[in-house]
Amino acid sequence: MSAAGGTDDEVLGRIFLTRVLEPGDETGGRWVRELGWAAVVRRLRERGEPLPGVSAKRWAGLLARAGRAEPRGDLAVARDTGVRFVCPGTVEWPGQLDDLGDARPLGLWVRGGADLRMWALRSVAVVGARACTEYGAHMAATLSAGLAESGWVVVSGGAYGVDGAAHRGALGSGGATVAVLACGVDRPYPRGHTGLIGRIAEQGLVVGELPPGEHPTPSRFVLRNRVIAALTRGTVVIEAAHRSGSLVTARAARRLGRHTMGVPGPATSALSAGVHELLRQDAVLVTDAAEVVELVGDMGELAPERRGPVLPRDLLDPAGQQVLAALPARGTARPEEVALAAQTTPDDAVARLYELRALGYVERHDDGWKLTRQAMISVRDGSTHR
Repeated sequence: MSAAGGTDDEVLGRIFLTRVLEPGDETGGRWVRELGWAAVVRRLRERGEPLPGVSAKRWAGLLARAGRAEPRGDLAVARDTGVRFVCPGTVEWPGQLDDLGDARPLGLWVRGGADLRMWALRSVAVVGARACTEYGAHMAATLSAGLAESGWVVVSGGAYGVDGAAHRGALGSGGATVAVLACGVDRPYPRGHTGLIGRIAEQGLVVGELPPGEHPTPSRFVLRNRVIAALTRGTVVIEAAHRSGSLVTARAARRLGRHTMGVPGPATSALSAGVHELLRQDAVLVTDAAEVVELVGDMGELAPERRGPVLPRDLLDPAGQQVLAALPARGTARPEEVALAAQTTPDDAVARLYELRALGYVERHDDGWKLTRQAMISVRDGSTHR
């Protein structure tokens, strides 16, 4: 067996295929599923009969790529940089990636000491705009820090903006984070995040489908997003314009039956327009880590009840509140008048008025009762509750 997981032949065969087929190639995935990886590798290496459903032009292109592939060299480069190759079906392979069907990765290059399968079991994707606002960066960092403190792994794409803020939030709280790259994991992209991705590799994991040295392209970024969506229990989008790649991740999550969530922004912000569109469909609005965990976590992991500040009058029992509300805002009222307004007896009204007096809410003036200044403030502040 190989240290990477899987037999040596399968590891080398699948590495060979990562040089020939692009990530997410469903035609290639179907070949591997129907014929087996070994048969596909043999057909390409022996330059034999074209594989099913491929044009002559594309077959020539695949053969040209196959002629340049050197899987043993790729594996040696990876091992020299502390990178391993994980095959589908092996101990470290996250089974949820199989939900991608024929678009499932041929294998994953993994940099970092943690177990990818175990981390993916309790993970959430946090993605969003590269050119995010300060609000977007703040929300990504604080939400990710909260998730990490709650024992969740934060997964993102290592890019500028929301991705970087999410990774930093998790790292800053001493938590776990995974960066899924659209290039070789040995050459961090963007270059400005070389230090950050290095920190992620030390404290978390850096993952990718492409072999060492491969560079990102626009299509590879888009296809990378399906891995982020499949790897996690749910995807949170923070700031995304209508054509943002982050929405691709959210839509992939929805197709895969994962939770999709959005953090709202100002109604006037074009950067939040894509998030708001998700929320108008079937995404769930979230504002902090507790709300995310309530959605994606186990039964009983509930967010705290949200409510305004507790006012002194809220601590009164219902009967006391009813008598307090029966007193006029100005002037005094006799006990029988209070009883009539509170729908109780005069004796009960008197008893309640003396309780309220002890608490500082009312005061007696001859045969009448009136609200104190404290009660006036409490009633005014609590008017929205009435």
